[in-house]
Amino acid sequence: MSKAIENLQTAQHRAMVGRPKVGGFPYLAETLRRAGVLRNLWFLPACQSIYLTADGPVVSLATPLISGTDDVPTFNREALIAALRTDQAGNSTFPEFLAASWRAGVVRYDVDFKARRVAYYGCNSEEYIEDYPAVEIE
Repeated sequence: MSKAIENLQTAQHRAMVGRPKVGGFPYLAETLRRAGVLRNLWFLPACQSIYLTADGPVVSLATPLISGTDDVPTFNREALIAALRTDQAGNSTFPEFLAASWRAGVVRYDVDFKARRVAYYGCNSEEYIEDYPAVEIE
């Protein structure tokens, strides 16, 4: 196992243990940022995630949201914002958030841990950008 993978997995575990139910993403993001993760690129519906870290890039594959061939949903900003607010309130799991984002037409998103910003993209260059708050971690 590389140093990059070990460091990422340790940070992810630390974040999951201490993460609050409401507003958990900023806590996770700050934990990853402190561990040297610079960016996180998600590709839906494949659920492929690339972490750009100070120790090197790491790829992670989760269970895809679809199988076979399917139509890409039309980008729906309001549906995406609703999915975000549901997740931020602690009322969805991460897989549920990914599925709701896909249904809202998100094909990828880019988390910039330094800027504390997430950009969500549709397949026709649509985008929605949202900043997230800084949090303190003990």
